[in-house]
Amino acid sequence: MKAIYPGSFDPVTFGHLDIISRAAKQVDHLVVAVLHNPDKKGLFTLEEKVELLKEVTKNIENVEIDSFSGLLSDYATQKNCSTMIRGLRATTDLEYEMQMALTNRKLNKEIDTLFMVSSSEYSYLSSSTVRQIAMFGGKVSCFVPKVVEDALKDKFEEAYDNGRRA
Repeated sequence: MKAIYPGSFDPVTFGHLDIISRAAKQVDHLVVAVLHNPDKKGLFTLEEKVELLKEVTKNIENVEIDSFSGLLSDYATQKNCSTMIRGLRATTDLEYEMQMALTNRKLNKEIDTLFMVSSSEYSYLSSSTVRQIAMFGGKVSCFVPKVVEDALKDKFEEAYDNGRRA
């Protein structure tokens, strides 16, 4: 079975990697697909997110990193894939994720969504929280791999000096 794990991954966290590594054990091929949303200004460029994901998943043989824009249902058709993987951190995620799963199924009746519950140590973790901590010079090594921590430091080095806005 082939599956797609879509997301913005801005930045990729240990929570994302938990879902990626566990999902990769359940499928033959996992496409981790970074969504390009032209209406959103992310911290990292699409290319940077793809490169960070390639680096942190390089030891998982059946994982492919890709990017897409537009409808996930169209991308799934293009990739000849009908299974989506979505991570759930808390019950608050469930309502939104169910909406998306049902919408994707309405757009393409072949699409099924498999939900994976985050491991408890990552159930509170979000990319936006990591970005905010990093922006104020906080320690993020317990939330993201070293390569992502370094990339966050590089992003915020220009705007912040010694924890104060430049």
